[in-house]
Amino acid sequence: MSTKTIRLTGQLYQYLKHHSLREPEILHRLREETRRSTDDPEMQISPEQGQLMHLLARLIAPRKVLEVGVFTGYSSLSVALALSPGARLIACDVSQEWTSIARKYWSEAGVADKIDLRLGPALATLDGLLAAGESGTFDFAFIDADKKNLPLYYEKVLDLLRPGGLLGIDNVLWSGRVANSRARDKDTVVIRKLNRQLHADERVWLSMLPIGDGFTLAMKKL
Repeated sequence: MSTKTIRLTGQLYQYLKHHSLREPEILHRLREETRRSTDDPEMQISPEQGQLMHLLARLIAPRKVLEVGVFTGYSSLSVALALSPGARLIACDVSQEWTSIARKYWSEAGVADKIDLRLGPALATLDGLLAAGESGTFDFAFIDADKKNLPLYYEKVLDLLRPGGLLGIDNVLWSGRVANSRARDKDTVVIRKLNRQLHADERVWLSMLPIGDGFTLAMKKL
């Protein structure tokens, strides 16, 4: 028995991956291409986090999914592979270069028709969805984008989620810097602000998980 989450040593992390991870070959290749082809492959979620998101999508069986921050498409592909026919995922990003890698793998995996990529500032895309009357219509959402706008992304995405809809937010532990009082860079300060905002928000049920770089799940209350 333990009263706190076990610390993951390198050896234990390898054990976890060996006994849990079932990464499809296409996702493994996408991860490897991201490592070779981008300046900051750490922007990609961990494979075990992608597997968790895939499992959550299978549990929820969402018809409408929203992703803020695509990068090379690992998270969107993980979720899209779990979507039923007719479901759609609206993916928001600003990079033509990075999302060109994503498009290639979406197409190869046969899920490109399920993903609607919206290139442009995500706040404008979210505002457009709200203006189009799509408030309260999304079943599942994921935020993994620029940190300065996280509190705004959260509010707009929560508005777009239906009651009972599930939201995932990445990087909430920020390599441990959120717990270091001496870390005062702008991104760390914003993530701390968002974490406090979520903890106090009675509109959601939530759980912060020590997976990847920290992953908060928030369910919009019914």
